Order: sequence, then structure tokens, then C-alpha cells
Amino acid sequence: MTQSAATAAPTPVESFLAGAWLPPGSDPATLLSAIDGRPVARVGNGGFDARAVLAYARGTGGPALRAMTFHDRARLIKALALYLQARRDALYELSYDTGGTLSDHKIDVDGGIGTALVIASKGRRELPDARIHRDGDPEMLSRGGSFLGQHVHVPLRGVAVHINAYNFPVWGMLEKLAPAILAGVPVIVKPATATAQVAEAAFRMIVESGILPAGAAQLITGGVGDLLDHLTCQDTVGFTGSAATAGRLRAQGAILRNAVRFTAEQDSLNASVLGPDAAPGSAEFDIFVREAVAEITAKAGQKCTATRRMMVPQGLLDPVGDAIAAGLAAVRVGDPRLEGVGMGALVSRAQRADVEEKAALIGAEARALTGPVSFEGDVEGGAFLAPQLFACADPDSADHVHRTEAFGPVSTVMAYRDADHAATLLARGGGSLVASVMTADPDFAGHMVAEAGAYHGRIYINNAASAAEATGH
Repeated sequence: MTQSAATAAPTPVESFLAGAWLPPGSDPATLLSAIDGRPVARVGNGGFDARAVLAYARGTGGPALRAMTFHDRARLIKALALYLQARRDALYELSYDTGGTLSDHKIDVDGGIGTALVIASKGRRELPDARIHRDGDPEMLSRGGSFLGQHVHVPLRGVAVHINAYNFPVWGMLEKLAPAILAGVPVIVKPATATAQVAEAAFRMIVESGILPAGAAQLITGGVGDLLDHLTCQDTVGFTGSAATAGRLRAQGAILRNAVRFTAEQDSLNASVLGPDAAPGSAEFDIFVREAVAEITAKAGQKCTATRRMMVPQGLLDPVGDAIAAGLAAVRVGDPRLEGVGMGALVSRAQRADVEEKAALIGAEARALTGPVSFEGDVEGGAFLAPQLFACADPDSADHVHRTEAFGPVSTVMAYRDADHAATLLARGGGSLVASVMTADPDFAGHMVAEAGAYHGRIYINNAASAAEATGH
């Protein structure tokens, strides 16, 4: 770190509302580096006129977007993604103080840009060069065929409010922004405060590009004030974060009263299952262990899809646990700016305390398989936490193992008796974004899909035949 970087004043993180940048208010939150604890940013706003912000989106951004075809809007998204791609190094550098490694930053920044490019491509390939999308063929509504019905999709006349999580400040923003713009709906982005400086930097690039029409995208850093109180049936809210916060937002009076479309990606006890055919030394066993280590350590476990629970055949609890523990012990943990470090810090000391509290609940029902680690570099004042792997001997009686998400480098391995028992344990998580199955047995894989598919957004199956091209859990 240079002396100037160490002594620099915290950067003010601004909002972009009604076409103008607004500085933080008089009492902003101070963000500390997850690596060394020094102040790096000030985030907050001094209040704003929510009605004016919404009116600007609805009255300026909405009409400009709706005047374009799907293909026109797809071209905007592609141009925007390429503009960000050419400037991503600055986002990598800024992201170090959020605790991640360069590999973690690439997941966020490159992942977000790549997602936007895919959405732009799908918009050109799968949607018409028109302002209305016909859904299916016309339906005959009369015997003679002179009276027909046609389902169509048209843009909403409101605004899409995006409340994003701290772990993916760039990807989380772009994966929501791109489809909304493609649909012809203006966006108001509310990044999580903990990493708002990264989201603001990416959004500043979006504004500087001049690619999107005025009013198509706005940014709120800090609190949203009474914005949600003024939403209507034409508006949408997309939320990523905790189930508790999602519940509070969903219960907002205007959201309930006006039937505002509300979608949430919240707590997810994702799981991985090792098939009964995967003995130690098999390709599937090795894939399972390798991906388990990656899921625990990538972004220090701060991913919505990270594996929190692992089910293995009876008799393999110790071999699997020992193999994963050995893999974790080989990962260098510490200052992510140092060469060779494979896992950085949690986003903040507050988040570390939260993970430690929840890991203790899990640890009361399971035994620890990992010990303390020596951190690399000067990490005094940072938010570093050693990976924690647990083994649960009685998963049927356990409670916190199946419902407590420690959003960090924490996971639990447990044994199942047969395929039905494995599916039952999967369901104990109450649903998740993804479950993975490592097996070369098509019958076992099919059973997991049939019995557990209803509880998961997707089921990812991998084995020796697909490992070379598989994306990972």
C-alpha cells in the first residue's frame, strides 16, 4: 500500500438521482477496509424527494425506453457491457478493500458483464425487432376463425426498484438492470451499503458512457427513504438479501395495497450430494471434494449459491471430511493482495461476528473438522475468518444445521442411508438456489431430480464425463 493510499480521506459515495450526482448527507456511514480496517468510503444521503425520483423514471426514462424496440435496447446493453469491460481493472482494484481476491473480483465484475452480454444476445436472438412481443400463436376463439386471441408482452409503465446484496456489487446490479432495460422499464438501483463504493464506481461508468437514455437508470446510496411508499401496480421490486429483510419489505403498506410485484432471492441452504457409487479415489469423489473446497473459500463463502450442507453415503463421512479438511488446510488465507493467497476476508467485522455467531449454533450440533490457520500478511484490523468445516453425526435430529445460514466460509458434511434419505435431508433446507449431485449412476441422479427437484432452483449433476466442461456448483 502506498503512503498516499494509507492516508487518503474516505471517498464520498454519491447517489445519481433525476440526472444529477448528490453527495452523502451530513451523517454518512463510514466504510472500513475489510483488509486492514482503515476508513475507505463515506455512504449515505441527506434525503431526497422520492416522488420526483419516481416521476423522472416514469416520465423521462420510461417513454425513452419504450420508444425503442427490443433489439434497440439489446444493443444498448451490449454497448454498456463492453464499455464496462474496457474499464474493469479499476473495479478490480477498488474491490480489494471489500476483502476478496482478484479471482473473487473477477467473479463479480466479469460475471456481471458476461451476464449483461448474454442477456443482450438473447434479446437479439429470441425477441422481435419490435416494441411488442407476441407470446405463442393466435388462439381460435370462434368456430369460423374470424374471432382470435393473441397473448402479447408489453413494458410496464412504472419503474424497477432493485435492492441488491453486498457480496456482488457489480454482478448483482447488472443481472437485474440488463433484463429491466431490455423489457423497456427504467431502473432505480439501491446497492448494499457495505460495498456501495464498488457499485457506485460501476454506475458512474454507466452514466459517463452516455449510452442509456436520461432517466433509464438512477442510483440511491444510503437509505431509500419513503420511496417504497409511492410504488404502484406498474412498479416492481427485486430484492437480494436476508429472509428477514425480505419479509419486512414485502409487508410494506404500498407493496401490499397496490399489488406491487415483489421478488426476492434470500437465504439459501444450498447442498451437495455424493452418489453411493463415488468411492474414495473415484473421479466423482475427487470432484466432490474439489468443488466443496472451492465453494467454502471462493469469496470467503459469501455467495448466495455457496454449498452449506453436504450429504455423503454412510461410511464415507470421515474420508470425505478428512479430504475436504486437507484441501482447506492447503488454501492460503490472508491479505488478498499478496500473491498465492486463495481466500481473503469477509466484507466487514460486523459480518464476521454474524458468521461466528451462526457457526457456533451449527457447531453445537456437529463436530469441527478444521482448526485455526495462520493468516498471510498484515491483517490487523481486518475481517478475516478461517474456513470452518463441521461433521454432523445425527442429521435427522439436527436443527440449525439445516436452517441456519452462516454466510461465510462455513459448511457441514453429513451421512445419508439411502437415496430417499438423501432427498429427505436435501428438503430439510427448505429450498435453495442450487443442489449439486456428484455421481456417475444415472438412476441415483434421476432419483435426486424427481424427489428433490421441487426444492431447488436448479440441480447440477457432474461426473467424470462432464467435469472438463462443467461450470461448477
